[in-house]
Amino acid sequence: MAEFTMELNDDQKQVRDWIHGFAADVMRPAAAEWDEREETPWPVIQEAAKVGIYSLDFYAQQFFDPTGLGIPMAMEELFWGDAGIALSIVGTGLAAIGVVANGTEEQIGTWIPQMYGTPDDVKVAAFCSSEPDAGSDVGSMRTRAVYDRAKDEWVLNGTKTWATNGGIANVHIVVAVVDPELGTKGHASFIVPPNTPGLSQGQKFKKHGIRASHTAEVVLEDVRIPGSCLLGGKEKLDERLARAHERARSGGGERVKNAAMATFEASRPAVGAMAVGTARAAYEVALDYAKTRTQFGRPIIDNQGVAFQLADMRTQIDAARLLVWRASWMAVAGRPFESAEGSMSKLFASEVAKKVTAQAVQILGGNGFTREYPVERMHRDSAIYTIFEGTSEIQRLVIARTISGMPIR
Repeated sequence: MAEFTMELNDDQKQVRDWIHGFAADVMRPAAAEWDEREETPWPVIQEAAKVGIYSLDFYAQQFFDPTGLGIPMAMEELFWGDAGIALSIVGTGLAAIGVVANGTEEQIGTWIPQMYGTPDDVKVAAFCSSEPDAGSDVGSMRTRAVYDRAKDEWVLNGTKTWATNGGIANVHIVVAVVDPELGTKGHASFIVPPNTPGLSQGQKFKKHGIRASHTAEVVLEDVRIPGSCLLGGKEKLDERLARAHERARSGGGERVKNAAMATFEASRPAVGAMAVGTARAAYEVALDYAKTRTQFGRPIIDNQGVAFQLADMRTQIDAARLLVWRASWMAVAGRPFESAEGSMSKLFASEVAKKVTAQAVQILGGNGFTREYPVERMHRDSAIYTIFEGTSEIQRLVIARTISGMPIR
């Protein structure tokens, strides 16, 4: 188990600089165009695939970094480049991680390559969990999966929403209810192969920010998939459901829910790192502007009103990064989140991103309000961090419940 450190080693610094170079040279110049077009930036994804950033191997190497800092370091640099394009690049990883974490070796070997395609023919994948009436309240999920024993097929019906790459993905990973009596414990994940009849794209959302990332509804109408597309397999599912029923009868359901909460906690620092990247990008633009913009015969950074804002911005960004790194290290080290440190990191970093990008717009004045400068786009992009992967309100609820041990509602 690696000791906690606040210093990247030489290998990590080399990877960081490599990602930063791609973000600066490829992502940044394309950011404004794809934000305006509100389309998936396929050429940029292809460039990322050619250099090795858009691949499972890349994310696996960062995920298995024994210090825990590989993923947050990579996320910060990519989202420093541009949040919308970065989400298009990392969105497939959400589905891939779902397969790697829950799938069999055969499923991993079969489907992961089809999620990414090749550098000459890139593909994307979608993870479909949220629904119109089941966002933070996953217990209200309605999408059903029914097993047809005679044909060894699963039949899926329902509507998913807020799906990154939804409808345009080569492979969709869909979370559905298989046992309604068990609530969230009665959910399972399914692989929907390419060109499966019955799956279609619903509404594509025109968003306030992260416009280069495709977000849409996914409609499932009598979607039939082979039994082999149940992640983990039928035997494993039946055993898990039987255990859940036994725990429910013995009154052990709360213990199971807390274990699930710990899983979500471990993924939240990555979103915090994304927020840190966007905040840092806006701060750097504002700092450079304040040093070069002159009013009344001197750079505006000479004014305390501006200088103190920049001091606060930098302090908050560094504090957010430290919370993210602490939670990331705790997750890889197997340390329990006794105070919901994962949610803390996501909550603080996302709120910092909104505040810092707003301050950057203010420092640039009228220029900050125009699309000639990137802080306007960064400010719009930052709003998503307090919403997805659990809203700030949900993070506060998780933290409050964890530190108090009370069922706060």
